[in-house]
Amino acid sequence: MLDSLQLQLCDIQGRLFELSGERGFESTWFIRAFMMSETAAHFDLPYDRTQWMGEEYLLEEILDGAGVPKKSHIYSQDELYWIGYIYRYWHFLTGETSREIYGRADAKLMCSIYPGFHTLGCEQAIERIRESIEL
Repeated sequence: MLDSLQLQLCDIQGRLFELSGERGFESTWFIRAFMMSETAAHFDLPYDRTQWMGEEYLLEEILDGAGVPKKSHIYSQDELYWIGYIYRYWHFLTGETSREIYGRADAKLMCSIYPGFHTLGCEQAIERIRESIEL
């Protein structure tokens, strides 16, 4: 079970992913850009001041490092929040880095499983995702 600080970081990452959609950024591009970024690597550390900078600042960090994407397919706010939240929860649960997690379950996979997995508890959803990709 995650502690309250870890759950807050899951929420921050979920809100960051939502904000990318609100701003009209193409979802698969943004999710990949974040998960492969130095910003995500700072989120993977036990503590880093970047973790508490807020969604607006974090979004600017990603855009500064990756450029401005084309605006095309944007996932729903619910999908974006869930994907961001689950990715961070996954890190806390397994210790895998954001890059490793994204390498196993990219944005397209996460969006495709959202309908059947978003109602599961986080640990159960992650377990099922990991089982499905290891087959």
